[in-house]
Amino acid sequence: MTPVAQGPAQVLIIGAGPSGLMMAAQLLRYGIQPVVIDSRQGPTHQSKALAVQARSLEIYRQLGIIDPVIKGGRQASGLHFNYDGQAKATFAIKDTGQGFTPFPFIHIYEQSKNERALLGYLTQNSCPVYWNTSLISLQQGTGVVSVTLDNQEQQYKLICNWLIGADGAHSTVRHQLQFPFSGDTYPSQFYLADLVLDSDEDFMNLFLTQKGFAGFFPMPQKNAYRVVGNISNDLLNKADLTFEDVLPNLNEKVRKPLNINECTWFTTYHLHHRMAEKFNLGRCFLIGDAAHIHSPVGGQGMNTGLQDAYNLAWKLAGIINKRLKAEVLNTYATERMPVARNLLKTTDRAFKMVMSRNLMAGLFKKFILPLVLKRAWLNQKSRFEFFKRISQTDISYQHSSLSLHLSQLKTIKAGDRLPYLKLYDEKKQQETDLHAWCSKPGFTLITMGPLQELYVFSLAKWITQNYNGWLNFFHLPPSVKNQQVFDAFEIRTGQSKAIIIRPDMHIGLVNDVVDLEMMKNYLENVAGCLPDERII
Repeated sequence: MTPVAQGPAQVLIIGAGPSGLMMAAQLLRYGIQPVVIDSRQGPTHQSKALAVQARSLEIYRQLGIIDPVIKGGRQASGLHFNYDGQAKATFAIKDTGQGFTPFPFIHIYEQSKNERALLGYLTQNSCPVYWNTSLISLQQGTGVVSVTLDNQEQQYKLICNWLIGADGAHSTVRHQLQFPFSGDTYPSQFYLADLVLDSDEDFMNLFLTQKGFAGFFPMPQKNAYRVVGNISNDLLNKADLTFEDVLPNLNEKVRKPLNINECTWFTTYHLHHRMAEKFNLGRCFLIGDAAHIHSPVGGQGMNTGLQDAYNLAWKLAGIINKRLKAEVLNTYATERMPVARNLLKTTDRAFKMVMSRNLMAGLFKKFILPLVLKRAWLNQKSRFEFFKRISQTDISYQHSSLSLHLSQLKTIKAGDRLPYLKLYDEKKQQETDLHAWCSKPGFTLITMGPLQELYVFSLAKWITQNYNGWLNFFHLPPSVKNQQVFDAFEIRTGQSKAIIIRPDMHIGLVNDVVDLEMMKNYLENVAGCLPDERII
C-alpha cells in the first residue's frame, strides 16, 4: 500500500465522516488540496445520524450539490406525540419556516448518504480519501505538525502545516493533545433498528411511557423506518441482544399492532454528553464529535459538526492563501464553543426529562407537556422560533470579534446568519436571492440604495485592486421589485446601506452608510483581511 503522501501536506484531516469530508470540501473551494485519512475500510453503510437541518442544506446549496441531496432524502412533515400508546398532540413542522430558508423542513437523509454526497464532491475535485490509515501519534513543531501514520502495512512519518481532528468521539487527536473530554454517560442503554413496516407516513412518532421512550422516524425508502428506544432493565445484561428481544418492550410502548416485514439493521449503544475543554492547540483543531457529543434530541449532532467545519475552513483557507491574518483562527473556538456548550445543555435537559422515571416527571409528560406544547404550537411566533432553533438558522456570532454593527437596525445584526430574501437582479434581469449572491468563495459586499454609477464603479475598482478573488461585490439599487429586501433592512427612501457577508454566510458588517474607508477598516482591522499589496 502506497503511503498517503511523499512530501509535506498543507492540511491533514483525520477522519472521513461528515465533519471531516465537509472540511475537505470547503478547503477545495479555496484551491487547497487536503490529505484525508480514515481508519475505516470505507464510508459507512449504516444510516446512523438521520436529520439534515435547513442550515446544513444551505451549505450543500452553496457547494452546488443540493439537488441530489434533496432528491435522495425525505421531508418529515411533523411529529405525533403519544403517551402510553394514546395520541396526545400533533405538531406539523413542514413549511413552518416558509420564506425564511429555501428548505423549510427537516430533511431525512441518513449519514451514509451525506458521506457519499460529500465524497462525490471530493472525487470531482480529485481529492482521494486514504482508507485503512490511522493516526498513531502527533507532535507539534515550529510551524508544522509531525505525525506517525499506519496504513496496516507499515508505519511512516508525515509532516503537515495544519491538522484537523474529525475522528469522532474516541478521537486520537484529542487524546494526543491531552484535552479533557468533560461530561458523562447516560445510565440507560439504547438500541437502533432499521425496520420495514406495512406503513408509509411522513410524520415522526414519539411514544413515551413511565419506563422510557421509542421513536419512529420515516426513512427515504418506502415503508422504511428508523426506530430508537431504551432497553428495559431486564435486558441490560443479556449477551448478544437481538431485535426480537426488545420487540415485546417496543410493543408495550406503542400499544398497537406493528406489522414488521424486516429488520435490516440492529445495534445497541450508550449515549454520552461530553465536550472538549479546548477546540484547538497550536496548529491542531477539533471538529464534530471529536470536540463534542450529546444526545440525539432534535437531530443536531451531525449538523453541528458540519457547521464546525464550515466555520473553520474559510478561516484556515484565508491564512493558507495569505488572505487573512493568523489571529482570525482564534475566532473558531470563541464562536463555536458557546454553540456546542448551549447545545449540550439544552439536549441534556430535554433527554433527562424524556428518560425520567420519577412519578412527577411521568405526570408532567402525560398531562402537562402535551398541553404546553399544543398551546405553544398554536402561536405562530412560537412555531417559528422552534423552527429557527432546530434548523440551526438562529445561530449567531453577534459577540464575535469579527462582527461590527454600525447601524440602527435591530432585527438583523452583524453576526447573524444572512437572511434568505428573494430579489430581482436588475443587471442579469432574473430572479435570485441573497444567498445565491454569496455562492462564490470569499467575502461578499452588498450595497443597497441609491448610489451614483461612478461611485459603484470606483468601489468595484477598489475591490479588484485590493481584494481580487476574496471580496465579491453586488449592488442593489432601489426598485419596486426588491422593496421587500429594503424593508427587511429598514432602508428608507434615499438611504443606503453596506453589508459585508463572511464566507460562511454570517453577516460581518452592517453599516448605515456606504463608505469606502469604513469598509476598508472593517476588512483589515476587524476581519483581519490582507489587501493584495500586502500579500507576499
